[in-house]
Amino acid sequence: MAHAMIEAIAAADILATMKTSDGKNPFAVALGRRGGLKGGRARADRMSASERSASAKKAAQARWTARD
Repeated sequence: MAHAMIEAIAAADILATMKTSDGKNPFAVALGRRGGLKGGRARADRMSASERSASAKKAAQARWTARD
């Protein structure tokens, strides 16, 4: 059992040092992608029509506001 634990720890150290081409941890990217695929749609489904409209207006305002 101790040997298996050491093997797991060693494998995790190797996996933790893995990076994508842009320097990100591939496991973190995969976890973020899982939540990101459903996040916006699930949020919109919970909002009422007036809340969605207000959110869209706020987003449009943010896009069109002049940035310094």
